[in-house]
Amino acid sequence: MAKSPKAKKPPKKIQAFFYATPGGKEPVRDWLKDLEDDDRKIIGFDIATVEYGWPIGMPTCRAMGDGLFEVRSSLTGKRIARVLFCTAGEKLVLLHGFIKKTRTTPKEDLALAKKRKKEIEK
Repeated sequence: MAKSPKAKKPPKKIQAFFYATPGGKEPVRDWLKDLEDDDRKIIGFDIATVEYGWPIGMPTCRAMGDGLFEVRSSLTGKRIARVLFCTAGEKLVLLHGFIKKTRTTPKEDLALAKKRKKEIEK
């Protein structure tokens, strides 16, 4: 019996990339590596949903203003995570990731994402 060919995935509408510091570190990648496997898979799935569905809205993605967006993930243990990103041409750049502990996004997390966005726009 012949194997059936795998169904081809549609092409990504936008490709995600990790922001890299001038020294070459990738803070979002490092943050993801420190998470439990299940949480990392959930966030990865949500980022892929944005890549294949861009532009996409709630509940997976939300505009934060000033060209920033967030990927919204519900993790194990009733926790929530956010990955802040921007678009640069045909790229989705993952700027900052964190576990959200308050109803509003902390100002320091937004400020850090905005700072990194400015760096890549130079």
